[in-house]
Amino acid sequence: MLFGFWRRKKKEKKPADPLAAFDQLIEDLERQAAEVRKSAATLLALKGELTRSVERYTRRLGDLAERLEVAGSRGDVKAMQVFHKDQKETEALLKSTREALERAEKDAQLLLEAANEVGTRVTELRTERQSASARLVAGNLVTGTMREQVERVDRVLALDAARDELERAHQLAEIYREERGVISDPQEK
Repeated sequence: MLFGFWRRKKKEKKPADPLAAFDQLIEDLERQAAEVRKSAATLLALKGELTRSVERYTRRLGDLAERLEVAGSRGDVKAMQVFHKDQKETEALLKSTREALERAEKDAQLLLEAANEVGTRVTELRTERQSASARLVAGNLVTGTMREQVERVDRVLALDAARDELERAHQLAEIYREERGVISDPQEK
């Protein structure tokens, strides 16, 4: 039993895709909602069973009241004592069953509300995921377009740089020509 203590917990992998994060959260919430609904169904089944028990104890109290009346009319003290004891036990059972029924009703209501909240959250997340998916696709298109524009700008800048280099080369050649012309002119004189 101690061996599991030293094991490292597996780290949950963070999804690389942002939509996968939505999918994972939606899946977790759906699983949680299923567990909550299952618990609520169990409590509702218990509620039905407790309701039947309340009815059974109520009928039993009526039956015991009739028997107690018959025993009293006959003057049967021992039977009256037994019926009185049974009546008190049944009243105690009825009281505890009603309390359990009330608790089960409150808990079932709470669980049903929780299941509805989780279901609403799942619906909201699905809507948000669809919106995020659309924004992601649009963002990818814009990014691709911007990348193409950047590439075009880079090409234009490279072309401008090449033109500048050509212009410098022409100017340098012109300077050399002028210097040769200036140098050759004095010799001609």
